[in-house]
Amino acid sequence: MPEQPQPGAGKRVALVLGSGGARGYAHIGVIEALESRGYEIVAISGCSMGALVGGVYAAGQLTAYRDWVTKLDYFDVLRLVDVTWSPMGAMRASKVMSKLESLIGTTRIEELSLPVTTVATDLTRQREVWFQSGSLLEAIRASIAVPGVITPVHRGEQVLVDGGLLNPLPITPTVAAQADFVLAVNVTAHSPRPISLEELLPQEQDSASAKRDTQAMEAAGNLQLTGWMDDVRDATRRLIDGLGSAGSGEEEGDGQTRGTRAWGRLDMILASFDITQASLAKYKIAGYPPDVLIEVPKTVCGAYEFHRARELIRLGEHLAQEALDRFEGRTHPGWGSSGVVVEPVPDDERQRES
Repeated sequence: MPEQPQPGAGKRVALVLGSGGARGYAHIGVIEALESRGYEIVAISGCSMGALVGGVYAAGQLTAYRDWVTKLDYFDVLRLVDVTWSPMGAMRASKVMSKLESLIGTTRIEELSLPVTTVATDLTRQREVWFQSGSLLEAIRASIAVPGVITPVHRGEQVLVDGGLLNPLPITPTVAAQADFVLAVNVTAHSPRPISLEELLPQEQDSASAKRDTQAMEAAGNLQLTGWMDDVRDATRRLIDGLGSAGSGEEEGDGQTRGTRAWGRLDMILASFDITQASLAKYKIAGYPPDVLIEVPKTVCGAYEFHRARELIRLGEHLAQEALDRFEGRTHPGWGSSGVVVEPVPDDERQRES
């Protein structure tokens, strides 16, 4: 029998990869799903982790990057945290950038095999900055600089930080791409209830040993990640909290806690940034609706849980396969799908929560 053609053979896709910290690992799974079906990625626009993954892919180093991040455990992530006493941010990200430099070197964006746009925010002029030429490494570094957490990039009079501050899902740069359709991946999607990573992953694909590994990783991760964040908060409390106790919640006297642990100021910065990005992404999608939209709820993991790459890549591939099945007409939307519908919270429910 003749070999069946791949469903995406000959189809060109413009890819939009949004910001969202560790959830951006899902972008790797989306790219792998597209390639497995024969789609040709002809343009990429990315912000923050989307800029990083898209840039590394365009440079031909995604496999090497994937191999690296899937081997990172909690202690590895801890070692990548390089605390600084700069008032512009708590971390330099120099260790991560050194690894990226070993992968992409001095590659310039205009030398890549496909057009790439990475988006940053200029605090001085309060506007988006699109990198479509120049150093790929500098463009990625500027796009991942979460305000108050990672130090910004200074370029002339520009003070460049994470593009998610203004445009967490940069669809506009792909509008003019010579593509058959635009596929956007929003990894800061709002969900009507908290949704875990395990709920979205296809359970039938988990072997007994994989389940045990996941449980062990989660148990160790809860302990180690808490310790890691406490170390970071302790080292940066003079920057973020003055002379107060970071994360104790006692100085305000309100006793508000998140579960059994008080909200620290680093938690507040990252959670606030997540909420802002989720709202902005909805407006970007409404203004320029992509042909295919993949949404990863922001509750699947914290923005800083970079030790969960393997699971998040699987999630991205799984959601991409479901979305492409619907796009190709293999399944009707909502028929036999285990996916979660991501939609705004109804007004009456929002009022009850408040």
